[in-house]
Amino acid sequence: MMYIIQHQERWRVPVRLNITIDEDLYRRLKKELPPKGISSFIEASVRARLFPGRPTLDAAYKAARKERWRQALAADWAITEREHWPR
Repeated sequence: MMYIIQHQERWRVPVRLNITIDEDLYRRLKKELPPKGISSFIEASVRARLFPGRPTLDAAYKAARKERWRQALAADWAITEREHWPR
């Protein structure tokens, strides 16, 4: 697996990382992923598990705002935003 360390924002240096996993899990990875795909899969999984940075979240929210099904769902719930709830 290649791990990226950022020394400066413009330079990315790949680093080799040795990990230990269960043998059955390794066989399953080999069976279900394309050749040379284990490293990419592990990197993507770790990135998804870690908290994303603010720029990543902002970009995701902006992209989600443009999705039609989300706009329709927001329109369905808009009535609850206009009601005056008791305090």
